[in-house]
Amino acid sequence: MAATPTTHNLLFFTSYSLFRSSWPCSSQKISPRKSRVPISVELSYSYSYSRFNCSTKSTDESEPETLTADSDDEASIKDDPQLSTPIDSQQRIATSSGESLSLGIREPVYEVVEVKSNGMVSTRKINRRQLLKSSGLRPRDIRSVDPSLWLINSMPCLLVREHAILLNLGSLRAIAMQERVLIFNYNRKAGKAFIDALLPRLNPKNMNGVPSMPFELEVVEAALNSRIQRLEQTLMDLEPRVQSLLEVLPNRLTAVILEQLRISKQNLVELGSRAGALKQMLLDILEDPHEIRRICIMGRNCTLRKGNDEMECSVPLEKQIAEEEEEEIEMLLENYLQRCESCHGQAERLLDSAKEMEDSIAVNLSSRRLEVSRVELLLQVGTFCVALGALVAGIFGMNLKSYLEERVFAFWLTTAGIIFGAVVAFFLMYSYLRVRKIL
Repeated sequence: MAATPTTHNLLFFTSYSLFRSSWPCSSQKISPRKSRVPISVELSYSYSYSRFNCSTKSTDESEPETLTADSDDEASIKDDPQLSTPIDSQQRIATSSGESLSLGIREPVYEVVEVKSNGMVSTRKINRRQLLKSSGLRPRDIRSVDPSLWLINSMPCLLVREHAILLNLGSLRAIAMQERVLIFNYNRKAGKAFIDALLPRLNPKNMNGVPSMPFELEVVEAALNSRIQRLEQTLMDLEPRVQSLLEVLPNRLTAVILEQLRISKQNLVELGSRAGALKQMLLDILEDPHEIRRICIMGRNCTLRKGNDEMECSVPLEKQIAEEEEEEIEMLLENYLQRCESCHGQAERLLDSAKEMEDSIAVNLSSRRLEVSRVELLLQVGTFCVALGALVAGIFGMNLKSYLEERVFAFWLTTAGIIFGAVVAFFLMYSYLRVRKIL
């Protein structure tokens, strides 16, 4: 049966009488409210108002307070935090707790070197939120250059975004923008080599009247140049060492030389894999003109058409400059692709030579093991034949009379028979093994 307003009022007065008898401020009069809200809200409202009234009494305590439930009171319940309903209070608590949780998240802080287009170098710390806000990137873009994920993102890549270019060349990771570049892991060899290659390019004295490229292209070229120079330097250090080992190894097979060959082969495999990965990255970029054109329109009022990737610029001169830069970028990438392919091919050739020498060493060691096995087999055949003679000698050594010991020449005849039988047995076994091509 549904509750009527009269039932609501009766419940309200019963609860209020019990509440008034135990509350210190029971002298105040509270008139019954018009039932416009549920009974739970009415009780909460009356309780909040009584507590509020006790704490903030006026000087004229004799004058009774009267409450009426009209539309203004309902509005005051929503506006006044002291007179709010439990539902609103729970919502505010949940909202404040959610804000505290969001503010309490510890974001990763990166220590980077910032190189500006004028050549100024500074070290700073920046968290992920500030990095995303300043570069216009998305969180999934940072994964490709995050130094904490170097085991996962070890493959080189060059990602072009609207306002930045992300570089991941193994140990070198950087974000290039129009006026600055942020370099991660700047204390490693790759980071130091990149900074040493980039700073001379930003010095106006080294231009020699040649117009400079955009800053982000200078960063890309310096990164590729430093990376390929390191690969070429590693190859130049490995090549003479491998060549000397290839000349010495056929005649000298020692544990030290074999260990040096193993280490050199391992270094060649690593060099070949790095050069091959960089070569594949450059090939992918050259085969995708969309990425090259996205590099060209960075910082310009230009867009690419969907479908044919044609550039549309608001200023015709900017379109002409972007097209010229597209050709320069292709030539630049082709140059570094040739250098990388040459390094990769030379490393593969040295690795093939080392593998062939390793196979030759294996064949040589196998032939030596075969000779040793032949000698061991001959010794085993001789041991077998001598064992037969020892068997005869053991038979005559028994303490049993055979009446041969009474003969004068029995000893010499027996000894000669044992030797002759052993020699005959040895040659018979040897001939049998030669016929079966075992020896």
